[in-house]
Amino acid sequence: MHVTITDSAVTLYIKEIPLKQGDSLRLYVRVGGIGSGGFSVGVIKADPTPTSYKIKKNGITFFVTEDDFWYLDGMTIDYDEDLGYLHFSNPKFEQLDHPENI
Repeated sequence: MHVTITDSAVTLYIKEIPLKQGDSLRLYVRVGGIGSGGFSVGVIKADPTPTSYKIKKNGITFFVTEDDFWYLDGMTIDYDEDLGYLHFSNPKFEQLDHPENI
């Protein structure tokens, strides 16, 4: 299991949610989403379980529970400040909103 969250994406989450040092944010698979018609990444403040995959950046723990490994494994989450666009990419799936070969 591996997820990459860029510094610019972390900064956006901290600012927009807002998050403070020591907070935890769960990344999970949502059914639906704006314009997707399929899957998207949801976020919610929560505490990780002992089996969660964890990433600590800028004092925040981002985590994924085992139920969501299938979708988030290999994902990169990046934020383009110039475009104001949060971008999710995963080489396992050509289209993240309608992933094939699940």
